[in-house]
Amino acid sequence: MKLPVMKHLSQFVEENDQDYIIEAIEVLEHLTELPSIKDEELDVIGELISNMYGTLEVQKLVKEGATQKEALNSFMQRVLGAIDK
Repeated sequence: MKLPVMKHLSQFVEENDQDYIIEAIEVLEHLTELPSIKDEELDVIGELISNMYGTLEVQKLVKEGATQKEALNSFMQRVLGAIDK
């Protein structure tokens, strides 16, 4: 996951709506079903999808009262904690 990408997407959600992100995830997930897609392309799509899901989690924390910085840091700590296990 890329923190700068998630920060940028969070800004997009604040200015627009999270439904755009949800719909983009659906499109990207649909693309992964394409039989001719290459492994490198799947890796890129997977990275985008994970950043988008992460952004939705960050936005949930912001709605619960956290600042964007706090929400991003909290989310990344959870991700890193899950990796360590």
